Amino acid sequence: DMKVSGQAVTHARTDVTVRDLTVIVDEPEPRGGTNLGATPTETVAVALAGCLNVMGHRCADKVGLEIVDLDIEVNAKFDRRGVSFESEINLPFPEVNVKLNLKTAADDETIEQMKSLLAKHCPVSIMLRQAGTRLNENWEITRP
Repeated sequence: DMKVSGQAVTHARTDVTVRDLTVIVDEPEPRGGTNLGATPTETVAVALAGCLNVMGHRCADKVGLEIVDLDIEVNAKFDRRGVSFESEINLPFPEVNVKLNLKTAADDETIEQMKSLLAKHCPVSIMLRQAGTRLNENWEITRP
């Protein structure tokens, strides 16, 4: 089980406790926040990048692939009609594009094994895909 608790510091800021950590979720100043943390919807993209990193390394270890470097860029298409009360929507993130720059000496077959495992075991990726989000991964492989 996973447990978090949140304290509404202001109308725009929530201090969330997870384990022994405090995570600040906040809105930018133009929306009445103090810009001390990512917005609630930005945390979805943050979680995806973090999960792809952690699970990417775990999957790489599983197939014997050494990651020299991994950079992850997430571009989430966010349908703002729901949060702006224009209309009810069923899919806030219709499309998420992820660019993954992987530096490794591994051969193509091992890289494909790692990518296949990652698609099956990254919880945040799975959650987004199951919700109906088109999750597009663009891998750029370089050799050391």
